[in-house]
Amino acid sequence: MPAESTDEYSPIAEFYDHVIPYRDRPDVAFYVECALQSGGPVLELGCGTGRVLIPTARAGLEIIGLDPSPAMLAVCQRKLDHEPPEVRSKVRLVQGAIQQFDLPERFRLVTLPFRPFQHLLTVEDQLTSLAVIRRHLADRGCLVLDVFNPSLPHLAGSEKEPPVASVEPEFILPDGRRVLRRHRVVAKDLFRQIIEVELIYDITYPDGRREQALHRTQLRYFFRFELEHLLVRSGFEIEALYADYDRAPYGSKYPGELIFVTRKA
Repeated sequence: MPAESTDEYSPIAEFYDHVIPYRDRPDVAFYVECALQSGGPVLELGCGTGRVLIPTARAGLEIIGLDPSPAMLAVCQRKLDHEPPEVRSKVRLVQGAIQQFDLPERFRLVTLPFRPFQHLLTVEDQLTSLAVIRRHLADRGCLVLDVFNPSLPHLAGSEKEPPVASVEPEFILPDGRRVLRRHRVVAKDLFRQIIEVELIYDITYPDGRREQALHRTQLRYFFRFELEHLLVRSGFEIEALYADYDRAPYGSKYPGELIFVTRKA
């Protein structure tokens, strides 16, 4: 099914690979290792610009990357165009929603790196996505996904306080533009467990001109046992739960991540 016509990532897709928290994120080696252990083929949902997908292909694995954003997939394709033929031959890109895709292949591993599952805001969409994923897995195939572990002190912060934007280190694009990104939580729905995040990109051109790009998105946060129940209800066995990509066990870091390694039951 085609993605929606409005692409929320269109204004900021060109910046994605330069944003320092994404560029330096320590999850790539973890997901490549999972792919190697599976032997492939691999399906990556929410592949974006290929941050994890391309290193997986470089490691010799057949991989399909699915993403709803044409802008992000276009960046990924441009990066693939600079890869050698043996890497490009391992990759196929597909535009689609992670709860509404239908591919002929069956996969030994399906991954959702860097929280795409949190863009599914309703239980209906979450269960639908897990059912579609399970259908695309080979017998005893693996599903690996991560979400952030909610910080209770952060959630309990005063709703009367105005949201304060956190400023990240500036980065410079190849064409000389300087970009400073700020992010803030602008709304919390504690009943539906949804936060709305605003990402503000302040762009300065080499000639001094300035402009701003804005990206707002909503994320559904999950608690440990809630997501465990969703996975088991959807026909997955949980093999491991990590707090970090160094495979530190859940509970060893706070708040840390919720990194689930599961198998099709």
